[in-house]
Amino acid sequence: MISIRQRKGVKTTEVSEDYAAQEANVKLENKLPSGCTTRKLWKLLSFTVGGTVALCIGLLTSVYLATLHENDLWFSNIKEVEREISFRTECGLYYSYYKQMLQAPTLMQGFHGLIYDNKTESMRTINLLQRMNIYQEVFLSILYRVLPIQKYLEPVYFYIYTLFGLQAIYVTALYITSWLLSGTWLSGLLAAFWYITNRIDTTRVEFTIPLRENWALPFFAIQIAAITYFLRPNLQPLSERLTLLAIFISTFLFSLTWQFNQFMMLMQALVLFTLDSLDMLPAVKATWLYGIQMTGLLLVCILQFFNSMILGSLLISFNLSVLIARKLQKNLKTGSFLNRLGKLLLHLFAVLCLTLFLNNIIKKILNLKSDEHIFKFLKAKFGFGATRDFDANLYLCEEAFGLLPFNTFGRLSDTLLFYAYIFVLSITVMAALAVAFHNLSDSTSQRSTGQMGKCTIILKPETAYNLIHTILFGFLALSTMRMKYLWTSHMCVFASFGLCSPEIWELLLKSLHLYNPKRFWPGMMDELSELREFYDPDTVELMNWINSNTPRKAVFAGSMQLLAGVKLCTGRTLTNHPHYEDNSLRERTKAVYQIYAKRSPEDVHALLRSFGADYVILEDSICYERRHQRGCRLRDLLDIANGHMMDGPGENDPDLKLAGHPRFCEEIKKNLPPYTAYFTRVFQNKTFHVYKLSRNK
Repeated sequence: MISIRQRKGVKTTEVSEDYAAQEANVKLENKLPSGCTTRKLWKLLSFTVGGTVALCIGLLTSVYLATLHENDLWFSNIKEVEREISFRTECGLYYSYYKQMLQAPTLMQGFHGLIYDNKTESMRTINLLQRMNIYQEVFLSILYRVLPIQKYLEPVYFYIYTLFGLQAIYVTALYITSWLLSGTWLSGLLAAFWYITNRIDTTRVEFTIPLRENWALPFFAIQIAAITYFLRPNLQPLSERLTLLAIFISTFLFSLTWQFNQFMMLMQALVLFTLDSLDMLPAVKATWLYGIQMTGLLLVCILQFFNSMILGSLLISFNLSVLIARKLQKNLKTGSFLNRLGKLLLHLFAVLCLTLFLNNIIKKILNLKSDEHIFKFLKAKFGFGATRDFDANLYLCEEAFGLLPFNTFGRLSDTLLFYAYIFVLSITVMAALAVAFHNLSDSTSQRSTGQMGKCTIILKPETAYNLIHTILFGFLALSTMRMKYLWTSHMCVFASFGLCSPEIWELLLKSLHLYNPKRFWPGMMDELSELREFYDPDTVELMNWINSNTPRKAVFAGSMQLLAGVKLCTGRTLTNHPHYEDNSLRERTKAVYQIYAKRSPEDVHALLRSFGADYVILEDSICYERRHQRGCRLRDLLDIANGHMMDGPGENDPDLKLAGHPRFCEEIKKNLPPYTAYFTRVFQNKTFHVYKLSRNK
């Protein structure tokens, strides 16, 4: 079982409690020196200082996170197999493809191995570049081969340092977004400071390095910064074109590196739709952004060998529907308040119906079922009927897909971030409501230039975009804890922008008496001084045994999370893995998981052999699971899906029946004849039991 323990023989440094308060006296000039040249020099100086601070704070964040990773695992001291095991669940699966590309004799053979892979799913040949978002691993492996660094830097360090380097870009992008919104780089500094001091809730890169979101979110942050600049009025044509290019490149890279890209960009499209409908940003710019989203996603679709899940995404259907509905309703933004409100509701209804229609047509044509588990999960999560679907329940019972824990707000409040965020959010929401009411009340023909200018000053388009963005992603985070990192990082940007904007600067100064350095620095120093190490001897023993005692072509069955590590550490073929965005793989995983259900040895053996399995790994942590409550344990989900009553005290649905067989994972350990005829135990430790399958049916 994986754990982190204190290092032996290493004493942690005590952090002094008597930190002196560090006060920074910021003197603001009441008036800048007159003269165009002086103003330009002042702007250049401010830009130089602000840009330098942005780069420094980004690099410091990268070093800080890398240090935490080293302190936590003692990564430089542990064995290679332990380093690979530390890439848990799907992280190990993704890293294995980087390793596979480096071990290939040539790049072409490496590409061929990914396009015609027969080790990730036994008895199947799949195109990994089509199925998964692993182009980043391909690119990184090529870069490592080309650069003259093999003698100085191990492949694993090149990989993790690249990810930590991306965090520098991430924080810099957040810094720039806040700077663009407020007009002062001081707000960018505050945003970066909050991001770091709220690290537990803003990132998890230091312990889930290869996770797809850690590749994608830096590009997402760049895209938001570019959109913020693009929505500014009166941009020069060259600046506008360059900004559109930056938006396109960042959108493309974001889409290429994360399988959930379409759902995040759908939220963005809803932001644009809301603001466009309320006339709070220029329709032409909204159209550009809709087009960039679709173009970027379709380009990724081509690179992923026409992945049908992308073609059947709600984003493409929604964006097409918005553009079509806008053409059909040409006078949407004219008329009285009630007239416009009625048109707006009709427009919303038309877009919704057209989206569902187009999406259903595309999915029927493509026979697409890869994302149906997501909609089953959402249906059950939001109370539209209970479900016994195994895949949906697997998500529902995971803490990461539950509601955002209430203690999150306590941690965010400890650094004053949440208080500042609510304060700024309240003011901007009231301003947005006033602007929206003003826009709906007056028709285009009745508006004067002065009135439009007044509304723009109340809430600029870039501010309105970031407001609706933070609200929608806030709802997403509240409903699904795993998505909180999209919200909390933007929360740092939005709160710092509001506090450092000229309109409420005076209020910020009055609030400084709440500041206390002891809230921040001791916690960070504690983290940096606490030295621990990665410790998982049972898994290390298992991987070493597999490498030494099983054929290279052996096929292993077991839990998704463990098999990802088996693929990375041993290179053996798997029956299933954690990349769950494929309908046939989900069915296969459910069948393999019958090892934890109440099934006969004959049935389990037949199922595993149908996938070509030679060995099966049973985990006590799953068989005797206590982490989840009754009804959410994996064995309970399997019992319900199989129509069997659950173990232990508690109620069962009336239609569930007693199983005709005992639980397989428990009974097999008794070495009874019905089980030994099909399974032979070949390895055992405190955590794992490995059985070899008989080839005789």
